[in-house]
Amino acid sequence: MNYLNPAITDLKQLGIDKKEEYLSAEPFPNIVIDNFFNEEILNQVLADFPDLSKKDGVINYNAHNEKNKLEAKGEKHFSDVTKGFVHFLNSQPVLEFLQELTGIKETLLPDPYLIGGGYHEIKPGGLLKVHADFNKHHMTWLDRRINLLVYLNKDWDDSYGGHFELWDKDMTRSYKKVLPIFNRIAIFSTTDFSYHGHPDPLTCPPDRSRKSIALYYYSNGRPKSEVSDKPHSTLFVARAGKEGDVEREPITLKDVVREVVPPVIFKAAKKLMGKK
Repeated sequence: MNYLNPAITDLKQLGIDKKEEYLSAEPFPNIVIDNFFNEEILNQVLADFPDLSKKDGVINYNAHNEKNKLEAKGEKHFSDVTKGFVHFLNSQPVLEFLQELTGIKETLLPDPYLIGGGYHEIKPGGLLKVHADFNKHHMTWLDRRINLLVYLNKDWDDSYGGHFELWDKDMTRSYKKVLPIFNRIAIFSTTDFSYHGHPDPLTCPPDRSRKSIALYYYSNGRPKSEVSDKPHSTLFVARAGKEGDVEREPITLKDVVREVVPPVIFKAAKKLMGKK
């Protein structure tokens, strides 16, 4: 099955051709590509996208910095077509494309567990404040390097909002605002200062939602200049001139331990204590 737009005949070469555009983009390496996929297949992926608010095993983020944001765990709710589509995005051809596009020297690896990835849906009024992503995979302890976002929203008017925004290191302004329209992908490098998000409440009609599929890619090791020495969860940051833009979430002892203890030891300790 050809998941790509038929006009793309050599995916690896496309990565080579787009590398300079990617690396020179502001405020950090990124690229937006339209009509990347076979439209017929992506139509089916959209048709199979469930209403996550009516499914079990879905995380509903509804706190200070994330609101009305739904995230499905793993492949549980994927149709066969969507499962094949996501497996393709974790396959050798896509990994080689990303390797060429990003210029990352360390070997890129997919995340078959889809930690934090997979189906994402934001309901009206929802948002995801500007942040830098967690820097370590919670199970493999690999380094998070690349995000690839697939947007699935047809007839999406600019007035609906939901723009994906890329902010500079000092949080003074948004360099890029990306409308999440159907068959558009956004790819960017993740570091401790690759600030991005969907910070303003979604204003689409009540019968609509912002749908996407997220894929994350990792490596074993990375340049020290890109991250701090310690693993961390999501780092929310405030936009300049927006007082109270970000609220600090309560920190529990469990959060602290998870930040500093390798996952294998963390799991073993929980098992000994008979806790989940």
